[in-house]
Amino acid sequence: MKSLRRYALVLTRDAVSADDLVQETLTRAIARADTWQPGSDLRPWLFRIMHNAHVSDLRRTRTRNDAAPDLPRPVTPETQHDRVELRQVLQALDSLPEAQRRPIVLIALREMSYAEAARALEVPLGTFMSRLGRGREALRRLVGGRCASARKNGPLPGETRKEGRP
Repeated sequence: MKSLRRYALVLTRDAVSADDLVQETLTRAIARADTWQPGSDLRPWLFRIMHNAHVSDLRRTRTRNDAAPDLPRPVTPETQHDRVELRQVLQALDSLPEAQRRPIVLIALREMSYAEAARALEVPLGTFMSRLGRGREALRRLVGGRCASARKNGPLPGETRKEGRP
């Protein structure tokens, strides 16, 4: 049971949903007990049932959401993992050079088109796209935890450390 619950928590990232998944797994296992082969390991069989139940639930949810696109998506409660991840992204965004941070903010947070954002920054569209690409790549590296070692060896690929340049 402990192993099933841990795996369910990994799959769902929510304690209540994990408990529901464990219950669904055990219900399916009891209903299909005749499919288990005596003498074989029970754990992989239960984990397979759990995985399949989880995938089925995801598909069912996606189908419901696709069938009713006018309805708002259900709001999921924020988890501790989400808060930590958001904090890491914001810290990484703050550590980017201004020339890379501003394009990301204009596109991701202010929802501007590329052309509008380039005009707002008073740069050619090609320059804007280059800065946006370099900023996104640097942000991915920072959030992925790979940046700490890369920074010790110099600037990230695509970063320029010259005066007045990003």
